[in-house]
Amino acid sequence: MKDRLFSIDEIDLLAYKIANKYREENGGTIGLIGDLGTGKTTITKKICKYLNITETVKSPTFTYVIEYESGDLKVCHFDVYRINNEDELYEIGFYDFLQEENSLIIVEWANNIIDEMPEDTIYIEIKYNDENSRLISTYKINKNGENEYVDIWDNNDNKNS
Repeated sequence: MKDRLFSIDEIDLLAYKIANKYREENGGTIGLIGDLGTGKTTITKKICKYLNITETVKSPTFTYVIEYESGDLKVCHFDVYRINNEDELYEIGFYDFLQEENSLIIVEWANNIIDEMPEDTIYIEIKYNDENSRLISTYKINKNGENEYVDIWDNNDNKNS
């Protein structure tokens, strides 16, 4: 899905669809990309809500990673804004978390470590439109480094059913 305009309510529904996708797949990796204030942590909170996480979800800016284990899947929420190199990723245990089964890895600022992200990562790129909406793209990066757009929005899942 490339640059689709989402209202705040639609972002909530998108988070619901994302949560269902990863629940059905028993985990995976999401890379969140966007400027400060575009909603990376907000969408993470919404995904966690729909995975029935009961802990308070917050940005791991100064701790690098926060684990949530109370829901349908374990969620490992990373903020790599301040990561400068691969050695620092090793130090925070990033590669160990990627090996865990039945867990969802969510990485804010994934563009900072794009070469270290797993091949099957789905990227959610969020761009500010106005206070009530965002432009969102969802894609994977193929072996040639090109974006292959993934349409999570139209997966025929309905929050109200």
